[in-house]
Amino acid sequence: MKKSIEIPILFGSAGLAAVGAVTGCNSQKDNGKRMNIVYIMCDDHSFQTISAYGHALSQLAPTPNIDRLAAQGIRFDRAYVENSLSTPSRACLMTGLYSHQNGQTMLSNVMDSTVTFVPQLMQAAGYQTAVIGKWHMLCEPKGFDTFRVLRDQGEYYNPVFKTPESKGQYIREEGYTTDLITDHAIEFLENRDKDKPFLLYVHHKAPHRSWMPDFKYLDLYEDVEFPLPETFYDDYATRGAAMQEQRMRIEQDMSMLYDLKLYGYEGSTHEYDGPRMLEYALGSMTDEERERWYAAYARNNASFFANQDKMTEEDILKWKYQRYIKDYVRVIKSVDDSVGEILDYLEANGLMDNTMIVYTSDQGFYMGEHGWFDKRFMYEESFRTPLIVYYPGGKGGKTSQTLVQNLDFGPTFLDIAGAPQPENMYGVSMLPVLKKDGATPRKWRETLYYHFYDHTPEHNVLRHDGIFDSRYKLIHFYDETGAIPSYEEFFDLQADPNELNNVIDDPKYKKLVDKFSRQLTETRAKIGVTEY
Repeated sequence: MKKSIEIPILFGSAGLAAVGAVTGCNSQKDNGKRMNIVYIMCDDHSFQTISAYGHALSQLAPTPNIDRLAAQGIRFDRAYVENSLSTPSRACLMTGLYSHQNGQTMLSNVMDSTVTFVPQLMQAAGYQTAVIGKWHMLCEPKGFDTFRVLRDQGEYYNPVFKTPESKGQYIREEGYTTDLITDHAIEFLENRDKDKPFLLYVHHKAPHRSWMPDFKYLDLYEDVEFPLPETFYDDYATRGAAMQEQRMRIEQDMSMLYDLKLYGYEGSTHEYDGPRMLEYALGSMTDEERERWYAAYARNNASFFANQDKMTEEDILKWKYQRYIKDYVRVIKSVDDSVGEILDYLEANGLMDNTMIVYTSDQGFYMGEHGWFDKRFMYEESFRTPLIVYYPGGKGGKTSQTLVQNLDFGPTFLDIAGAPQPENMYGVSMLPVLKKDGATPRKWRETLYYHFYDHTPEHNVLRHDGIFDSRYKLIHFYDETGAIPSYEEFFDLQADPNELNNVIDDPKYKKLVDKFSRQLTETRAKIGVTEY
């Protein structure tokens, strides 16, 4: 860990008093015994690459510190997002609202500035709040006593951060971003007001595209051959236009230069393979760092160029997959180190007995399933997200099949703080689940609603919404331009966990399809969805 830099803590604001009045909470009152919360979130971390989940990939690239958290807490196997895209997912976390409620339906639009953030309500309830790392929303952080956030997506090396003290300016720091975020999170813990409970958001940039590892891990897993997923060669035969028209294939949509670091490759027409994207990826490095970077990839790249003329299209596709996966899990190695440092600090300072720890991602990610990378779809690998929660006093090492969603974080934090949940939040506090070591309480929700809006040329994923009950999934695809007729897909995940067989027209599923169609219509009406 680098030398500690003190982060000044800012207390109080006129807005905080107003929020306290609305919620009926006394922002000055604090009994000093309420539970602390550390919320750790990555960008695009797949459950497939956390070894506590048992996936074949993760067994070759284990995550011992995240597993350590799972051994003390609860691993959720049915955790999902309401919109599988980074900025909308973050807006959902911060507001406890669906995308259509908070206005952040896509990456590029701006959230409704009048919406109250969960951290504001936590401040009003007497909590000290901080966010460290990736913000990635087109609005200023609010509800935080302090923050240190990256610019836009952030850089992997020598990033720039903005703080309350920097007065809108981003200040460059030297180091690997995952390490810097970890250090600053621990600095907050060191310098916080010890008389207040705290809510700390630790938001990693990693492992977001283009998966750039720390120098010390550039050769990690170089001799490992990672297995292809079962659905790697999916032909999308029973699925509709959305699957057919997407631009998320490793084979043809992954950049040889920007994504796969095959420097010197000629003949590519990919839009990411130009000088601008290379500068974007490597521009924050020093000259010496850039030389080290090129040297590390040159060894493997030279082998590719030497054998390229003998390689079939399938050989090249498999090479792309191996390069992609290896860089991705190398980046995860640093994230796992970070989790270990934070756990070590909490244990060494006697905070484990009164601190809930959450580890999750802003959505899932494709590790070659269906031949893909990226996210966006309501199919499992994208819709489902890793979630591990340590709750003091729990038995540990438990798994939960309870159906939870990222809408539930806000209500859970407010429940812990003893603050009321606003009426417009449709999420549910997970405290009853945590107190039962993951068991599903009576009268728990039976379905989840999902909605994706960001139909852009880059990945070309059609807009869609749907409903899911842990086994059956109905997805409604639609094109806002009207060029493609709307259609639906229906899956039975018990019979078809890889979602290869769309049974929307199978007579034996007709009653279930009709039931889910009614539920989807009723859910839209209940929560006020008007676009579909």
